[in-house]
Amino acid sequence: MRKKLLSALLSVAMVASLLVGCGNGASETEAPAADTETEAPADDEGSASGGGQLIGVSMPTKDLQRWNQDGENMKAELEAAGYTVDLQFASNDIPTQVSQIENMIAGGCELLVIASIDGDSLGTVLEQAKEKDIDVIAYDRLIMNSDAVTYYATFDNYLVGQKQGEFIVEQLDLDNAAGPFNMEIVTGDPGDNNVNFFYGGAMDVLQPYIDEGKLVVKSGQVEKADVATANWATDAAQSRFEAIISSYYSDGTNLDVVLASNDSTALGVVNALEANYTGEWPIVTGQDCDVANVKNIIAGKQSMSIFKDTRTLASKVVEMVDAIMKGEEIAGLDTETYDNGTGVIPSYLCEPVFADVNNYKELLIDSGYYSEGDLQ
Repeated sequence: MRKKLLSALLSVAMVASLLVGCGNGASETEAPAADTETEAPADDEGSASGGGQLIGVSMPTKDLQRWNQDGENMKAELEAAGYTVDLQFASNDIPTQVSQIENMIAGGCELLVIASIDGDSLGTVLEQAKEKDIDVIAYDRLIMNSDAVTYYATFDNYLVGQKQGEFIVEQLDLDNAAGPFNMEIVTGDPGDNNVNFFYGGAMDVLQPYIDEGKLVVKSGQVEKADVATANWATDAAQSRFEAIISSYYSDGTNLDVVLASNDSTALGVVNALEANYTGEWPIVTGQDCDVANVKNIIAGKQSMSIFKDTRTLASKVVEMVDAIMKGEEIAGLDTETYDNGTGVIPSYLCEPVFADVNNYKELLIDSGYYSEGDLQ
């Protein structure tokens, strides 16, 4: 069986480096309206090697820009490699995602690429995949407590948090300034395992300054559970942050910095600030370089975002799919970091890139990720 061969090959891969940057890919970034897409690749003379095998790609939702881009990039890259793709979006509904994956398994998918809504919700359905010897790549969100997960492909999400924390340290000159500076924290959905890495990476950088008193969280909301945002929803982040402004910053007290883990939550923060805050504008972090947020960066309303080029990750996943389908070794895996509760899942990590008003054109426009018109 394919997994037995891969098990032997993985012992060789364990000596590979822990963090590996990915090369650039190229695909369209605009998603169509349909929630489900299955299309056979064109039969031409190109170098496609997939042979038409059916690959299931499950994305959490179309409500966030990044998942539209991830799904469409994945579909385009896989089809270019010769595979047939069943791409489905689950509307952030766990039973829907479970049902879609069941249908993929029953429909003959030979490999599954899954970005889970909730990392703990797929154990039962993935047992069906395991019984049929269907390999599973957890995409960007680690699927927890399931031994059916074969590989994990993501960006280095701990490094994402570190970069956000380091940006705050640099911008406030925390190593030299006396302070104190007021900070609030907004992170993402508690069911998304990536929150542990985003939050952990940032707080490992910032906690010493909180302990020292240079950073003060006036709301007292520091623990991960207290700063979470269900479904990473902009309106939920905005509602919570409006309450924070009303309770702690309505008297003209300055808010100096907001650690927001991603762009959808950062957008909620900015909306709340625009509606209710009268002090000096704070530093606001983010992640994903969504269009609305890049516009806010240009306008000075958001200070930075972490750019995770979904074309890059899609290209790497296609390489992984090809290797799995051919029974070949996957090099460059991290075999120490990502334990999903059943053991360490061999993982391929792409490196995230820092983006701000000074380099967004080079990263986003010159690379073809966006056009000038997208950001106007």
